[in-house]
Amino acid sequence: SDEKVFPIYGDRAKRSLEKAGFIVESMILPPGEGTKTFDSAMKIYDWLVGRRAERGHAIIALGGGVIGDLAGFVAATYLRGLPFVQVPTSLVGMVDAAIGGKVAVDHPEGKNLIGAFYQPRLVLADVQALTSLPGRELTSGWAEVIKHGLILDRELFQFLEARQGRLMALEEETTTEAVRWSAGLKGEIVGEDERETGRRTILNYGHTIAHAIEAATGYERFLHGEAVAVGMMGAAMISRGLGLVPPEVVERQRALLEGFGLPTNCPGVDQKGVLRAMELDKKVRERTVRWVLIKGVGEAVIRDDVPREIVVDVIEKLSKD
Repeated sequence: SDEKVFPIYGDRAKRSLEKAGFIVESMILPPGEGTKTFDSAMKIYDWLVGRRAERGHAIIALGGGVIGDLAGFVAATYLRGLPFVQVPTSLVGMVDAAIGGKVAVDHPEGKNLIGAFYQPRLVLADVQALTSLPGRELTSGWAEVIKHGLILDRELFQFLEARQGRLMALEEETTTEAVRWSAGLKGEIVGEDERETGRRTILNYGHTIAHAIEAATGYERFLHGEAVAVGMMGAAMISRGLGLVPPEVVERQRALLEGFGLPTNCPGVDQKGVLRAMELDKKVRERTVRWVLIKGVGEAVIRDDVPREIVVDVIEKLSKD
């Protein structure tokens, strides 16, 4: 877990496990994307070695997406695999990061460049945990829910538009429905295409630009969901530039993102740094970026024929104030 989450939920989780007969050891790490490194993984390996961890011992990730990715990477690689449980406490973790088995650490040149596919035995999400999130982190998570509506389910997108106020207030029944719906959509896609060789690729809508923005800003300026929101705007603008969608779809996306308090541009970002980071993206094949774009609300398409000048123009527009 991390230093923010463990003081809130750590003792409760530990007591619950001990009551069920488990012996529990805890390792607490600093919060934030800067922790998701190979150095942190090495510290956890040393900690596991020091406690003589065995192949049957489970690793539980209690926290947000960073903790889940890092703990999962360690679980996948220590002793060639330990049982792994995800207990996401962030919205982005509940609807996206904890589901699907993607585990990784970051490299200075790009996000999630070192990783594996390693499925958790269990994902346990309790929406009451969202009430303890800082406002900005909660807002960041809605980007992934909106993404699932944009690429997979027009009805979910309409649900988010109609119940925006209730969701931002974390009304329990409405929030549970949104989380269950969004997580279910991701689970279906992962069940069809675990290793992202086909349809799962559409889940990367907005992520090509988002990961590049994060890398170009040293993972310090934007939370992941904020970068995804900007990336989705860029992808929608590219979709519009290729004639795939009319302007009103782009503006409808912008309105919902901004309605949830998410950014839709990244003023002052290093444009060359963003373009350079995109070329290292995991979705690049034979030096061609595979773009996830939209043909309408709820319908995604993958294209590898996007002219570079359209991309450069969109990055330039996103970086303006």
